[in-house]
Amino acid sequence: MGVLSRCLSKVTVNYQTAQLHCEAMSLCINPQCQQPQNSDNILFCQACGSELLLNGRYRVARLLGSGGFGKTYEISLSITGNTEHRVHSLKVLKVLINNHPKAVELFLREAEVLSYLQHPGIPKVEADGYFVYFSRNHQIPMHCLVMEKIEGLNLQEYLHQRGNRPIDEKLALQWLVELTGILKHRERTPTFW
Repeated sequence: MGVLSRCLSKVTVNYQTAQLHCEAMSLCINPQCQQPQNSDNILFCQACGSELLLNGRYRVARLLGSGGFGKTYEISLSITGNTEHRVHSLKVLKVLINNHPKAVELFLREAEVLSYLQHPGIPKVEADGYFVYFSRNHQIPMHCLVMEKIEGLNLQEYLHQRGNRPIDEKLALQWLVELTGILKHRERTPTFW
């Protein structure tokens, strides 16, 4: 995968700070929770009582970012049996925090489109990657989307690592070619926009 594909990924992680989190922690995603950090060996948040094992199999490890429409978390897949254990297959969870009907419609469309697209520069979404979560004592649904975590620097991190020096023409052209490939791929997939 080229530099541009990694830089343009919506969900990225800095190579130098990416690490498996060995500290036993599970975050509560209830927006009303005052103390979201919990031990990862419990099923319900000790502060607010919300479920910590999302959709029966995902535990939230850390917040990656947030914006006006949602939050993005790093999650791990948990398999339950006699005892629960984590699979070190890290994924990303996007949570829509704006429940305006148009925002929900666009979020659902994104989930559907991402489930069809197959390109190394676009995060993969499993067929059951979309689900709705209700935190305890909170009747507003939280729309969630689990997707592949693409490792790499985002464009801002890349430029910062370079001391904000401009890129040369050859690299800019290489990125343009990669971007064109992603856009061509999008044009060959079913259109939902």
